Amino acid sequence: MTLRLILASKSPARTRLLDDAGIRHAVLVSDVDEPAVVASYGDLDAHDTSLLLGRAKAEAVAALPAADGALVLGCDSVFEFDGEAHGKPYEAAVAIERISRMRGRSGVLHTGHWLVDTRAGGSGATLGAVSSATVHFGAMSDAEVEAYVASGEPLHCAGSFTIDGLGGAFIERVDGDPHAVVGLSISTLRSLLRAAGVAVTDLWAPTPSL
Repeated sequence: MTLRLILASKSPARTRLLDDAGIRHAVLVSDVDEPAVVASYGDLDAHDTSLLLGRAKAEAVAALPAADGALVLGCDSVFEFDGEAHGKPYEAAVAIERISRMRGRSGVLHTGHWLVDTRAGGSGATLGAVSSATVHFGAMSDAEVEAYVASGEPLHCAGSFTIDGLGGAFIERVDGDPHAVVGLSISTLRSLLRAAGVAVTDLWAPTPSL
């Protein structure tokens, strides 16, 4: 039977990371109510929140009939800045306020990963890990902040920024795994797969013959 990996996320960036790494996968989006999940666990820091939400997504999709017999990966990213956990801002005013405080400073982007093995005779594993990276932002003028928010890009991104889109122009450097900042650490996925008794090479897409 062909080994299947299902990504429990609608993020195009995460799908693109897996595609670029040559990892075969399908996408099956969960209907997890993220604010409700976080509220049910009380006061959590950004690190634990990212892992909690990644687990909630993975377990919700793993329970679906379409995921039977597959490995299911859930991911979620939370930005930690000034001791606060920042998810998606959704509103332009919120994004402008956040980015204005972040410019010229740094914060930590936490991406939680959770893997569920639903294969018959598989490991039965349900395990996770967090990959974190420190993001250093360059100075930005008020006009640049407003133009970036007006683009719409930061409104649906954890922390109000991306590194693989327009926001990359304002990031000076990253200390840690840059893939984690995009939303999925390939090396962390490899470690989780190995713990479940699977080699990442088993998920590589066939190389086209020349």
